[in-house]
Parts: sequence; structure tokens; C-alpha cells
Amino acid sequence: MTNPGINTDNLPRHIGIIMDGNGRWAKSQGKIRSAGHRAGLDTAKLIVKAASDLGIKYITLYTFSTENWKRAEDEVSYLMKLIGQHLKKEMDFYRTNKIRVVHSGDLEGLPENVRDEITSVIQSTSDFGGTSVNLAINYGGRAEIIRAVNRWKVSGFTDILFETEFSSFLDCPDFPDPDMIIRTAGEQRLSNFLVWQCAYSEFYYSSKLWPDWDKEDLFDAVRSYQNRQRKFGG
Repeated sequence: MTNPGINTDNLPRHIGIIMDGNGRWAKSQGKIRSAGHRAGLDTAKLIVKAASDLGIKYITLYTFSTENWKRAEDEVSYLMKLIGQHLKKEMDFYRTNKIRVVHSGDLEGLPENVRDEITSVIQSTSDFGGTSVNLAINYGGRAEIIRAVNRWKVSGFTDILFETEFSSFLDCPDFPDPDMIIRTAGEQRLSNFLVWQCAYSEFYYSSKLWPDWDKEDLFDAVRSYQNRQRKFGG
């Protein structure tokens, strides 16, 4: 893929995306909120394809947070149904693009059919060597830290826990820390997303609502990342 101004030798390895603004997009279009969530899934597929073509190896999509259960029951029910249907429907997309799908979050807290679809797509794509996409579903950063501590405790732990060892107990230990975190819809907060991993992430905020994003928005974010000097405290 040719993209003016993008240095493919200096890409972020891992991008985390807080996909915000689906409901506001639907309202602006005179549609119900469910239409915004469906449009947001279409955008996620488009951005994953663009990132994969660009050569970005890891993406984490903040799909459904632990706090999202507070939403109206009919909206939550629709989101669960949409997630389950989407995972099954997109197997050809994952296969064609060699996309490996993984999951972060409390799997046991999800409806059985959604759990089954997540487990199935993880197993079916486990050998794919392209971009790895982490679906953060029923996910909260603080809860992930608690899960990691509990995994450490039952692992035959030693008295002292070091940072590098702790990271191996996170939900996706093979994922590097995110180089860049993108948030759409004009909001500028982390909202409990990758709170351990984001210590040295570059943040990119976009005023555009998530369903309005396209690959050019992704390229703008990557160019912004490449224009920053990362010192890691040095």
C-alpha cells in the first residue's frame, strides 16, 4: 500500500482504539442507537483492513466495557446479539486477510452464545500470521489487573512480583504495550482502557464520530505518531 507521508519502517506495532460516538452518530442521522452500533462495526472492519494492509501487527478494539452493562437493557441485548453475529459472519474476512483474533476481558461474564462465538473465532484463527486483533469485550483495565494478580497467585508465585513478570499474566501477554491509543468523538479520557499497558503510549484524539472514520483518518493518526519523539523518560 502506498501512502504519502507514512514511513512504513516506523509504524506503531500496536494501536488501541476507543471507538466512541456510535450513539451520537445515529442521533445525527435521525436513526436509532442500534444503527450507530452496526455502522460502528462496519467502520471497525474497514480500519482493521487498512491497518493490516499498512503492516500494523497488533490492534486492540475497545468493543464493550465492563461499565457498558449500565446502559439500557434493550441496547445491551442488541450489542450482545450484534457481536455474536458479527464474529460468525466475518470468518471469511479473517481467513482472507490472515487476521488472528484474540480476546481481553471477563469471558465468563458474557452470555453463553457470545462466549461460544468468541472461543470459536479464537480457535479458528489461532494459526493466522497477519495482524492480531484483540477484541476487548466485557473489558475493564482495572479488572484485568485484578485477573492478572489472581493468575499470578495460583501460578506458584514467588514473594516478589516484577513488572515484566506481571505483564505475562495479563489477558493478552503476547501483545506489546500499545504505541498509540486513538479515541474518537472528541472525548479525551482513557475510560478504563489498557490502564497498565498505556504508561508510555502516544495519544491521538479525533473529533470525528467513529462511524464517520475511514482509512485516511487512520493514516492521519499514524502520521501524527511518526512526527512525535518518544523518549520513554530518557
